[in-house]
Amino acid sequence: MAPQAAARPAVNAQTVQRLKVLFITNWYPSAAQPGTALWVREHAKAAGIFNDVAVLHCAGPQPELDAPWSIQRESELRREEGIPTYRLSYRPPLLGRLRYAVYVCTMLRGIAHVSGAGFSPDVLHVHVYDAGVPAVIFGRLRRIPVAVSEHFSSFPARRLGRLDLLKARLAMRWADAVLPVSAFLQKALEDYGIEARYHLVPNVVDTELFHPPLQPAREGAGRRLLFVGQLVPVKDLANLMAALGRLRRKRADWRLDIVGEGQGRAEYERLAAQFGLDDVVTFHGSRSRPEVAEFMRSADLFVLPSRVETFSVPAAEALASGIPVLATRCGGPQEFITPESGLLVTPGDVDALYQGLDYMLDNLHLYPSMRIAQHAMERFAPHIVGAELDSVYRSIIGRRPPRPWRA
Repeated sequence: MAPQAAARPAVNAQTVQRLKVLFITNWYPSAAQPGTALWVREHAKAAGIFNDVAVLHCAGPQPELDAPWSIQRESELRREEGIPTYRLSYRPPLLGRLRYAVYVCTMLRGIAHVSGAGFSPDVLHVHVYDAGVPAVIFGRLRRIPVAVSEHFSSFPARRLGRLDLLKARLAMRWADAVLPVSAFLQKALEDYGIEARYHLVPNVVDTELFHPPLQPAREGAGRRLLFVGQLVPVKDLANLMAALGRLRRKRADWRLDIVGEGQGRAEYERLAAQFGLDDVVTFHGSRSRPEVAEFMRSADLFVLPSRVETFSVPAAEALASGIPVLATRCGGPQEFITPESGLLVTPGDVDALYQGLDYMLDNLHLYPSMRIAQHAMERFAPHIVGAELDSVYRSIIGRRPPRPWRA
């Protein structure tokens, strides 16, 4: 059964005057890509516990548009999940060098459209720096405070180009608050020389969906390992396959489920066959959120072999589901995986990953499911993160006058 809910914060979502918060993002679930950036929608839903929220999603350039730009309210209420959602697109310019200028102008029009359609925001909340420049311009012109949430792994990986770095510096310096999802990500931003008013706000876990199973696992059954995520090189599934190849030669009391898609799937399937893992490693492809939650509840151990993670929502969802996590020291997960909830090993080290797997399979009894889930709920439940966001919003409203326009 699900763990008891943590005590609600002192702020009462029903009695305090609700603010209007407009989320602005280029990354958001859509009909064409329902699994994209679910963590942005979870932030919006959490913020909506305490305040009124709408979302402006820039779906990007669409050459087939008849008009220079288009904005439409999401028509399917089920997909909105209670959040008014506006989809914005624009016709790309003939000259590629004008693309970002056209994007900024279109976003300014989109924000103005939503503001004029009965949702006059008290706060603009941007998700990811690339949508930040038009938001801070609009915010300065209308004297609306701006918060920028950041998730992007290209900061710690040092993969930002010069133009993107300039966008990030402008957006974050002009913003009233910058909300990295981990201290690891904040350090990466600071290492780039990005000055900002930082407030750490983690990602959200839907603790109504991700919770421990109602019935305990059958004793004596083989242990089930689980990986959930994109099948891309940064997740380092190649090293996981190598470690599992060694583990298979020692013991056969386990199997691994891999949930997710990506450019590396064919290579990882080839490696699984090469290491003799065909009968114990199953690639399930992309699955719906309820299906992922069922995989979590059926698992005994979540495995995260990544090279870099700014947070790792699947690892947090695993903890909320009451299962321990074996992860590499890849960044964000180090801040919430404790000795009581899992084990951390060196990234890129096949031997360390093998030894960690072997140890965890022998010691799963040391990790009580309900205690792990309770700890995750107290940090990542929607009303917890929603209260943190509400606190940031209220702190930046009416703050001192904006700083000068400089990078």
